Amino acid sequence: MTLMKKERNTLNRRSEILQLLEKQDDISVISLSKMFDISEVSIRNDLTQLENKGLLIRTRGGAIKKKPSNFDLNLNQRLKKNYIEKQNIGIKAIEYINEGSTIVMDSGSTTLEVAKNLKGFKKLKLITNSIPIAEIVADYKGVEVIMPGGVLRSEMRSLVGSMTESNLLNYYCDIAFVGTDSISCDYGISTSIMEEATLNQTMMKIAKKVIVVTDSSKFQRRSFVKIADITKIHTIITDKNIPVEELQKLEKLPVELVLI
Repeated sequence: MTLMKKERNTLNRRSEILQLLEKQDDISVISLSKMFDISEVSIRNDLTQLENKGLLIRTRGGAIKKKPSNFDLNLNQRLKKNYIEKQNIGIKAIEYINEGSTIVMDSGSTTLEVAKNLKGFKKLKLITNSIPIAEIVADYKGVEVIMPGGVLRSEMRSLVGSMTESNLLNYYCDIAFVGTDSISCDYGISTSIMEEATLNQTMMKIAKKVIVVTDSSKFQRRSFVKIADITKIHTIITDKNIPVEELQKLEKLPVELVLI
């Protein structure tokens, strides 16, 4: 089995474990070991990794469902949706980052997966309005984290508002990693939150290159506030389940499309 195939099998198994916890309150190492036909050591490692990501709580002999507090319920729900796709997008996205770069990253479940893969860098500056991203990357010795300040948007634990945007304009970045609620070739990328739209526009303004990271479920959708036209984006990283109609349109546009 190749290393890449092994990693995908591991990700798929962990996703199934999370899905099981959605249906029942607890699971045991023994039952999971029998279900997946792998060692109990491997299952314990799976549960430890998922606990480290805040997705469950380890117990003696197994794990229980994590009951999120009100302030991060929204983010946790997003994290679990299309989890495997987002993880794979996050792994691919870091291939675009060079040592010594300055990157800016907005809040969201897919950008969070990108951030988790920054650990191997020795010299990198990250500007983000996301508290969860900052908390994760704070443990990475090679990454300097800069937060722009602003008003706390509690449901996503992110900073928004005029102060955030004004402070961002003091920086110049090599890459902006932007997530989105909705994306279509006809309307561009959009969101339901006005403050998020203006913030993303500012991030795109200060970056040399704009990379949108989004799973395919966001395609052929249109939200309340437009962020930018598709042609303002340099690269889109998504999964292979993108609708055929959107794929055909994107192939005719000057945008790099990366399918995972």
